[in-house]
Amino acid sequence: MADGKRVKVQQVKSVIGNNQRQRATMLGLGLRKIRQIVEVEDTPAVRGMINKVRHLVVVLDN
Repeated sequence: MADGKRVKVQQVKSVIGNNQRQRATMLGLGLRKIRQIVEVEDTPAVRGMINKVRHLVVVLDN
C-alpha cells in the first residue's frame, strides 16, 4: 500500500503538558526533540498518528 512512499515530519512544540498517549505517539513517530525531523512510511496508521498530534508537528514537503 505504501509503495515506498515516505513523509517527513518535524516536531515544532514540546510534549510537556500533553497527556501520556500523545507523548507515546510522538515517541512512536521517532520524535524526541523540538525541530527534529524524521522520515516515516506514508501509511494510514502513520497518518492517524500524525493527526493525533497535529498541534505538535508539521508535515514537510518532500
